[in-house]
Amino acid sequence: MKRFKTVHYTIHSDKIKDARGARFAVIADLHGVELGHENRKLLEIIDKYRPDGILIAGDMIVRNDSVTMETATVLLKRLAAQYPVYYALGNHEYKLYRSNPEENEIAEDYQEYESGLKAEGIHILHNESCELEVGKNRMIIHGLEIPLIYYKKPFSPKLHTEEVRELIGEPAKDTLNILLAHSPKYGNTYFDWGADLTLSGHYHGGIVRLGRHKGLLSPQLQPFPAFCCGDFHRDSQHMLVSAGAGEHTIPVRIHNPRELLIVDIKPSVPTNMLKE
Repeated sequence: MKRFKTVHYTIHSDKIKDARGARFAVIADLHGVELGHENRKLLEIIDKYRPDGILIAGDMIVRNDSVTMETATVLLKRLAAQYPVYYALGNHEYKLYRSNPEENEIAEDYQEYESGLKAEGIHILHNESCELEVGKNRMIIHGLEIPLIYYKKPFSPKLHTEEVRELIGEPAKDTLNILLAHSPKYGNTYFDWGADLTLSGHYHGGIVRLGRHKGLLSPQLQPFPAFCCGDFHRDSQHMLVSAGAGEHTIPVRIHNPRELLIVDIKPSVPTNMLKE
């Protein structure tokens, strides 16, 4: 349960023009967990890798626990003091974001949480896109929020490419498109939409990890879900799914340590292979 590891990926793209490339730290599914007092262990690891930005793939909090917002706020503010931070909502944030603060006290807490993060310069992407330049490299970071019906248990509907376009528009043609999409269930749709790199979480590694890409169960109670954890590829497109930095409700991890992803994006090389 307490094991934590850093998973390092390098991907290559012909949309990266500068040999320096870009490096990102990717956090998903913290759920208010502390890795060391006030997440100092996590901060120390991130600082060691000196990323160009922090990408948040959702569920930093637990929707019925305002204390987790305090924990996430401390971490995110410290990160924002050193790095640009881009944050796409998971289903826990999204449910509170869409709730009426006048009827839900925790939803009101969430509005304060989000306002405080924005005041620190954190980019919270509500089906929005943000441009980032690292050296000579230009990237577009897209934050996808899908309606809660797509998280429904045990069955959720298909997400079609047209619906993603309606939510976040078309991907840029000659610029690297990074898609922060919390649920990995719709990986094929993200590829079809045109994401060069998709970053997801949500599945917590399947609770019981059965291999590099396989886990036992999704949050929708689907056994052996596709795109459960690890790296997935379609030609020059890539999808990385974190096993998560924390957990909630079912506090179980078997052969499935908590993860921080470090992602290097480099110019294309002849092998064009992604390596861990």
